[in-house]
Amino acid sequence: MSSTTERPASKQARSLSGLAPFLRPYRGRIALAFAALLLSAMATLAFPLALRGLIDAGFEAANPGEKLMALREHFLAMFAVGAALGLFSASRFYMVTWLGERVTADLRNAVYTHVLRQSPEFFETTQTGEVLSRITTDTTVVQTVVGSSLSMGLRNMVMGAGALVMLIVTNPYVMGQVLGILVLVVAPALYFGRRVRKLSRASQDRVADTSAIAAEVLNAVTVVQSYTQEAAEAKRFSAASEAAFDTARKRTRIRSFMVAFIITAVFGAMLWGLYQGTQAVIAGKISAGHLGQTVVYVTLLVSSVAVLAEVWGDVLRAAGATERLIELMEARSPVAEPAAPKALTAAQGGSRVEFDAITFNYPSRPATAALDRLSLNIAPGETVALVGPSGAGKSTVLQLLLRFYDPQSGSIRLNGVETRELSLKDLRANIGLVPQDSVIFSTSALENIRYGRPSATDDEVIAAAKAAFADDFIRALPEGYQSFLGERGVRLSGGQRQRISIARAMLKNPPLLLLDEATSALDAESERVVQAALEAAMQHRTTLVIAHRLATIQKADRIVVLDAGRIVDIGRHDELVARGGLYAKLASMQFGLKADAQAAV
Repeated sequence: MSSTTERPASKQARSLSGLAPFLRPYRGRIALAFAALLLSAMATLAFPLALRGLIDAGFEAANPGEKLMALREHFLAMFAVGAALGLFSASRFYMVTWLGERVTADLRNAVYTHVLRQSPEFFETTQTGEVLSRITTDTTVVQTVVGSSLSMGLRNMVMGAGALVMLIVTNPYVMGQVLGILVLVVAPALYFGRRVRKLSRASQDRVADTSAIAAEVLNAVTVVQSYTQEAAEAKRFSAASEAAFDTARKRTRIRSFMVAFIITAVFGAMLWGLYQGTQAVIAGKISAGHLGQTVVYVTLLVSSVAVLAEVWGDVLRAAGATERLIELMEARSPVAEPAAPKALTAAQGGSRVEFDAITFNYPSRPATAALDRLSLNIAPGETVALVGPSGAGKSTVLQLLLRFYDPQSGSIRLNGVETRELSLKDLRANIGLVPQDSVIFSTSALENIRYGRPSATDDEVIAAAKAAFADDFIRALPEGYQSFLGERGVRLSGGQRQRISIARAMLKNPPLLLLDEATSALDAESERVVQAALEAAMQHRTTLVIAHRLATIQKADRIVVLDAGRIVDIGRHDELVARGGLYAKLASMQFGLKADAQAAV
């Protein structure tokens, strides 16, 4: 999903209607907010009537005493109108602001939850920074509209419509001419509106580009600094920021033209109406109070149109932001949950895994098969190692087993049940993964390990840490198990991060364990102790191991040699070396021995 992808016209037409599912649960509050909005608008519209009464009844009374009493009564009436306006406006402000905050939180949660369920294929074409920009920046734009601008727009729409109706009722001939002039304003306003909306969407896309660049670079800041590319990356970010500014400038310019045109046209039309009103007073056709009322209604109408012109720009911008959020919500993972998931039967001593004629191409590389008709059966409790050159398909086997992707052909069965027929939760709950790049979250050591089984007690977490030989270095941290490990575990060494990851998998205690280069980041001493811990963890469970360092897999029950997505050999370490194939070549390079010499051993 590129940030520059054009949306079909039918989808663009939805605009803010995509927010309807998030507004629907709060229909009651919306009704109350609308009622408060109507009452505040009505209070505002009542003000000119009170003013007319003040002018006509107060100043035209003959007796000074009657004039004073009339003035007092009308001033009290105007104060009552002002008090009502304050009360209803405060109610409207609270309910609408609450609604904006609530809907934005729901929208942000829904988008984030939906993105978390996407398969890795989604992230092959969508940058993480762009997703974060949509979840944060775009939802903030929507919040501004729902929690403020939309309310102001509706209030001024009601107020402007009310003022217009009152003007038509009191001066039908003059307002007929004014309305004729206002009709001519509509077409240019619609043209400007379409331009603003298009540029609003483009502006949000450019902001997302800057977020994507920042997220990418900050996650690799050590590499950037080691290659002294700070200036180059700052220049790249600056170029993206300038592009965002340029698009925003164009949007603001068009929006300014739209506001100026609408206000000028409406103001000109209203001045024509006022000119006709003053002529009517001179001719004795209406009273001074009537003219004062007309002046206030004209002012309300003009100010309402001015606010609507401003709000309309915000609404158009929010429409673009909403479209970008709905794009994320409409993304569908190709790895779908089964309609009627089957139960996963428990197996004694580990899980049985069967790969049957698996062929798989990554979506980003459709012409190259990552796995080509691969078949492999793994018995419960068996330890199987996958070896081969880079790109042979080793990690792909693990990703398909976890159903991060589905193969184009063939099937994978776990304890006799095809993985497509299991719920993703049940499937992955039975698998423990220790990845090559250990993931450490920005929390304590205790909670990082507990991630493997959130219901585990502190004692169980500590036991898992001891089994992974992580207890000693964790206790040496400033606050022990409560020590904050920093973003991505920056306070730990690579070996320490890996032992945290191993402890997490041990705590989960799954019947199937996947080790993807689990000891690759360890020094010789750490590798020795962690290898011993892993061997203990492999007992009574099925284990699938990926290893480039062949010394760590010599005790595996079977070693599967992969090359170009196919199995080229299977056997134990000594058997494979004796055959003199690809494995013997890899062993020769790593152990510094010739294949025939290794075979003699």
